[in-house]
Amino acid sequence: MPCGLRAARLGGEMRIKTVQAWWVRIPIEANRQHQSDFGRLTTFDAAILRIETDDGIVGWGEGKNAAGSAGSYGTLVHMLNYEVGPRLVGRDAADISAVWEMLYNGVRHERAAMSGHAMPELSRRGLSIAAISAVDIALWDILGKSLGVPVWKLLGGRKADRLPAYASGGWESAEKIGGQLQSYLASGGFKAVKMRVGAMDGAPYVSAARVRAARKALGPSVDIMVDAHGTYTVADAKRFIQLVRDCDLAWFEEPVIADDKAGMAEVRAAGNVPIATGESEATRFAFRDLAVLRSADIFQPDPAFCGGITEAMRIGAIASAFNLRLAPHLWAGAPCFFSGLHICAASPASFVVEYSVGANPMIHDLVEETVAVKDGMLEIPDKPGLGFTINERVLETHAQRL
Repeated sequence: MPCGLRAARLGGEMRIKTVQAWWVRIPIEANRQHQSDFGRLTTFDAAILRIETDDGIVGWGEGKNAAGSAGSYGTLVHMLNYEVGPRLVGRDAADISAVWEMLYNGVRHERAAMSGHAMPELSRRGLSIAAISAVDIALWDILGKSLGVPVWKLLGGRKADRLPAYASGGWESAEKIGGQLQSYLASGGFKAVKMRVGAMDGAPYVSAARVRAARKALGPSVDIMVDAHGTYTVADAKRFIQLVRDCDLAWFEEPVIADDKAGMAEVRAAGNVPIATGESEATRFAFRDLAVLRSADIFQPDPAFCGGITEAMRIGAIASAFNLRLAPHLWAGAPCFFSGLHICAASPASFVVEYSVGANPMIHDLVEETVAVKDGMLEIPDKPGLGFTINERVLETHAQRL
């Protein structure tokens, strides 16, 4: 972008002209599908959002309300197209925080803005925040492109041009889990891996046997994280911790349902394994409660569900203030994943990036760029905006007709 135009844009406005969302469903080939407590994942689904300004700048966003193919996106897409979208047309795309608060507070947004505190609508969580997340991600993409800079620069700069990544997967049985995780290490030079435990295994001792098999296969120098998807009771989560107390786990993710923050604090106090959680939480207010209750050591906001880049950075600030760490949940599509890279680059509390090694066409097929890990590290994008180019042919091919 010419310097004169960029300077002019700093003092001008970019009015939102169009807002369009699609339910994108990309099939996963049969030999790469996996089974978990969410069932068999046969497709990768997301709500993908396109916002265009009156001067032709396009930003891409993503909202989510389910894991993989475990849910329907029809309602979220309808909300974006027919409820949220019309409220955005004519707004200045650079008013990112103001738009966030307008969508969150609803009819009282002007009163809330002047009063200096939130007055949210009754339906302030769930699909509402997922929709706000998609809008927020797209607006940051637009702002970066309009100024010719990557989003991390707008968030305060990046602390490194590459960040460590961990391989996220791990569904195999005790007999096969070691080989599966070793294949992850070989694929990208990873130094850390995450495997699934919990309801998919039944009793805690079954999960514990799989974890012990993983540790035996990988040796002491590889970090192992475990993720229960919130499927344990407090009692079973505590049993599991005792069963794997000699496995030196890097973290225990979502041991119990996210709504039971006091129960999660009880699990955390029962062992010496760091507790990670947050992919099912929305807004800074939920993460504030996690911090105050001492329920977690590591926050894992999902940019496509927690409230977008704006809210994820606020959550990162809470983590930093409570001396906790940030590792966003990035089992997602390209807009969410790239958002996570910029958040991690800019947040002082971040330390590792999730990289799904299960089949994820919503990242690899949906964008023109190649997303890969080398020597266990991921490069932070340098291009303007979020740093990816949507493959519109793939989008059109897999957009559902609602």
